[in-house]
Amino acid sequence: MEQPLDSGAPAVLEIEDLCVSYFTRAGEIPAVIDFSLSLAPGESVGLVGESGCGKSTVAMAIMRYLGSNGGIVGGTVKFQGRDMATLNDAALRSLRGSKIAMVYQEPMAALNPSLTIGEQLREVPLTHAEVSPSEANSLSLQMLRDVDLPDPERVMDAYPHQISGGQQQRVVIAMALLGKPALLLLDEPTTALDVTVEAGIVELIAELSRKYGTALLYISHNLGLMLEVCDRIGVMYSGEMVEAGTIDAIFSRPRHPYTLGLLGCIPLPHADKNARPLTAIPGQLPLPHERPTGCNFGPRCASFDGAKCGVNAIAMETVAADGETSHRVRCTRWADIDPTCALPAGDYRPPSEIGDKVLEVDNLQKYYTVRDTSLRAFVTGNTVRYVKANEDLSFDAREGETVAIVGESGCGKSTVARVLMGLETATGGEVRFQDANIGDVSAQERTPQQLGALQMVFQNPNDTLNPSLSIGAQIGRVIRKFGVEHDREKIRERVLKLLAMVKLPLEFASRRPRQLSGGQKQRVAIARAFAGNPAAVVADEPISALDVSVAAAISELIMDIQRDHKTTLIFISHDLSTVRYLADRVVVMYLGQIMERGTTDEVFSPPYHPYTEALLSAVPIADPTVEKRRIVLEGQPPSALDPPKGCPFSTRCPRRLGAICDNELPPVRRVGDRHEISCHISMDELQAVEPVITVKDYAAE
Repeated sequence: MEQPLDSGAPAVLEIEDLCVSYFTRAGEIPAVIDFSLSLAPGESVGLVGESGCGKSTVAMAIMRYLGSNGGIVGGTVKFQGRDMATLNDAALRSLRGSKIAMVYQEPMAALNPSLTIGEQLREVPLTHAEVSPSEANSLSLQMLRDVDLPDPERVMDAYPHQISGGQQQRVVIAMALLGKPALLLLDEPTTALDVTVEAGIVELIAELSRKYGTALLYISHNLGLMLEVCDRIGVMYSGEMVEAGTIDAIFSRPRHPYTLGLLGCIPLPHADKNARPLTAIPGQLPLPHERPTGCNFGPRCASFDGAKCGVNAIAMETVAADGETSHRVRCTRWADIDPTCALPAGDYRPPSEIGDKVLEVDNLQKYYTVRDTSLRAFVTGNTVRYVKANEDLSFDAREGETVAIVGESGCGKSTVARVLMGLETATGGEVRFQDANIGDVSAQERTPQQLGALQMVFQNPNDTLNPSLSIGAQIGRVIRKFGVEHDREKIRERVLKLLAMVKLPLEFASRRPRQLSGGQKQRVAIARAFAGNPAAVVADEPISALDVSVAAAISELIMDIQRDHKTTLIFISHDLSTVRYLADRVVVMYLGQIMERGTTDEVFSPPYHPYTEALLSAVPIADPTVEKRRIVLEGQPPSALDPPKGCPFSTRCPRRLGAICDNELPPVRRVGDRHEISCHISMDELQAVEPVITVKDYAAE
């Protein structure tokens, strides 16, 4: 069994040799096999691995939420010494929500849209603590204050749809903590959140864990987050724990080839997309009923030895070389792997050649009209107000160049994308693409050549692929629509060529979207975007919801296509690790305005705009040799309906100077040829700021 850290207290959770199966008409489907873990009070343990590896099934087995066709078929799950399999429904109901609580990935799926936040929060103490309604209300209000929600009285009276995603997630965490649980399960609790919100929520959970002595089980594919919040990590693959150990052991001395593969997929601050490209893990996770004999990872492993690895089931064993009983690995060849030089890396690739300007955005404005029906508006006569989604944006992009637009949700990034694509028209300013102003031209009014030359890859391919059409038909329609080819046979040839370009089997042309995985659908979306021979592609969060291995493959694929076709890429994201790796230049936005812009090296090094500094500090980095200064932003961004009079960032800025920041728009300070910062702080003072991210030099110690 995996041992907890020596805390002197009995384990809260003990899982030993757990096996979970689902029973279908096709027979028994083993989802989790031979899984062991223990968790002490106040300890934080992470489970990482690709989607489908069994992480969430473990959490559901702990809660006994396996559905009518799922069940524990072997091993034990003990909570505070009690075997969960022996508890009846009444005993389970008394534990769930009080002693054991869970935070789900999607807060709207956990909140009832027809009840106010207050009604849903009060239900927890009323059910589990036997308190009066007024006491339940007081406890709920205090917990909302504990999770740093502004104006908790208003939130109590609000419905879920009336608060932001970050606020919804804080409500779900508050609900989980109201019963003061001994064990908190967190299933991808921050995946859909901005890095700044994520940093605040992670710090909040850690603080509340210390306050209440709660044990935490994190489930995520974000290894950077695990490094920051966990004491130990378990790496899962195809239903099995393949490696487990302390943070130091897993990140500094990984022994399983799968762990090494995951770490090789992560873009780090010092990574070079040309000199040392990311390497995706080849192949795919096997389906539970198609697991190979011997090592489940064998078909994807470069160190596979059929005689040793492909005969019998492989058990976990202690990595004796570390002298740590907690570091264990499920691999027969772990002793042959040198963890100091085994991280995979791709071959050198020439950088993309940067050409002439393709896109110029000049003083772009996008306002939305809002009718104010309040009594005050009626009396004053100001019944029309404006949401300033974009305000005086200016930047350009060149042939073969990647320009990233970064910022928190609501900063106006996606509005820029919609204007570029003609889904919205600009209120003011110009968008010049291939020498034509398209800012005030909607998609319906653009020529087929303009539509084909500027394409988009969306975050979620499920929302953009027609479920009733084959993959080949959807790509072929784009080819025909934009006049690339009209002959039926030539269209088919080009479809097959595009599928090969995105490294998908040619037989996928006849498949429907439902028959493809998430990563495969995103490849189809990329193939469709490039079907019209675009000069520029707008990619709006194209990899944020993908596993690290799939994300690495998609990132490298986009760059390969860009090199071959000299395509301009506008990359919209809140993931600054990926931006640091992919982008040539970066535009930092806040509340519809540009705070800083410049080359990637310039933006990621002092001088910083204070907002850029905070964004960099919030990025989880999966490398123990990297040190970060900690900056957690307080409060929420102001409403775009009522922005600050002066600097838009003044209400949250940790370096705020005073009245000048509140009342006057900041000047645009030019640092270099193309590096600009919009701030009242003097350049000498900004230049003196220490780097947010530094890499330790162990050789010098």
